[in-house]
Amino acid sequence: MKKITVDISGMHCRSCEILVEGELKKISQIKSVLVNNRKGTAEIEYEGHLSPAEIERAVCCAGYRLGKEEKPFFSRKSQDYKDLVLAIFIAIGVYLIIKSLGLFQISTASNNYSSLPVVFLIGLTAGISTCMALVGGLILGASAKYAEDHPSASTLQKFQPHLIFNLGRILSYTFFGAIVGLLGSFFQLSSSTVGLLVMMAGAAMLLLGAQLLEIFPILHRINFSLPKNLTQLLRIKEQSNPFILGAATFFLPCAFTQAMILFAAASGSALIGAITLGTFAVGTAPGLLGIGGLTCVIKGSIAKIFFKTTGIIVILLGVFNIQNGYNLTGWDVMAIPKEIFATAFLPSSPVAPPVQQNGIQIINMTQDGSGYRPNNFTIKRGVPVRWVINSLSPYTCAASIVLPRFNIRKSLQTGENVIEFTPTENGRLPFSCSMGMFRGVFNVVD
Repeated sequence: MKKITVDISGMHCRSCEILVEGELKKISQIKSVLVNNRKGTAEIEYEGHLSPAEIERAVCCAGYRLGKEEKPFFSRKSQDYKDLVLAIFIAIGVYLIIKSLGLFQISTASNNYSSLPVVFLIGLTAGISTCMALVGGLILGASAKYAEDHPSASTLQKFQPHLIFNLGRILSYTFFGAIVGLLGSFFQLSSSTVGLLVMMAGAAMLLLGAQLLEIFPILHRINFSLPKNLTQLLRIKEQSNPFILGAATFFLPCAFTQAMILFAAASGSALIGAITLGTFAVGTAPGLLGIGGLTCVIKGSIAKIFFKTTGIIVILLGVFNIQNGYNLTGWDVMAIPKEIFATAFLPSSPVAPPVQQNGIQIINMTQDGSGYRPNNFTIKRGVPVRWVINSLSPYTCAASIVLPRFNIRKSLQTGENVIEFTPTENGRLPFSCSMGMFRGVFNVVD
């Protein structure tokens, strides 16, 4: 048995490996093939005489080419950096437009979750606001990457992954909705777990965004996918990966989603839970399909600028979600000196002192669609706190509030809501909405 290793360029995922292996195995002399897209190589075992022309023909049939592909850490093309500067200005313009339209503070006006039309409306609202911020970055990054890697694909072919993504999302929400309804609150994830998942999603956005910038070619070697053997066993193709990604978004719940989950849990019915969360997921589909569909129609000379602009936006959303997830974990490993994205929601207010009554520190705070006012308090260690929250907009993202350090999670109702706790250590006690977007802090002192 003879062995040979050949270099192959153009591969970027497990599906590429499977395609190349399939074509090479059609050559009768070849007995085994091991393709590695990260190394850009194919290790071939064969008997008899193997013509280099046969290998090249098989590789070309799979859609790739022979030869070593150099991927430096930084791009050596000056045009990439010029395009990046232009993309930054475009991204800033997009941000200012979205902020002026008030999409950062969008809310819904009803919590009648037993009405399916209302549930669908809430889904529509989430699909262009909180779900867009949390999940949209993943969709935008993945879809833009797919369109960039398949420039010859038709508009319909580029749009298929988005349909598959939303199908996976809808079926997942329906399935887990039934489980939530059956098992009740037992299934609810802790804020720390949600925070870790959100941070992981943010990290994935950073990678996708950096790959789209084309400034760091070496990052294209990093690709997250199912093991090749499992992919072959299940006969999963590259296009089916969006289904898995869409299904997994159930575990990245925005505040509206968490409200739906709580309703499904309270219903105690698998049927109600499945219908409620399934309808909600259907409602989010138009917004999520819309953002992904942008990548399908962009062609020609503007495509490169579009992908770089998308990369910048995805990176910003990644940083945003990592910060949100960090807030939800309740960790205080490091104090973030400045919340970069806070101005998109509610700027930090001046420090508000508590009111002392009968040995209790009384904190008064107002919650509305734009967050919390005030959101910065100084309290004394060892003295009980009575946190009185006046909710003016109970059906917004900010109405789901968490204080991770004390494992406190509360859905605010109209009017006064009271939370009590006793700080035992000096330092910061951050609180936020259940997505980590709207934030505040208690500074505990002696």
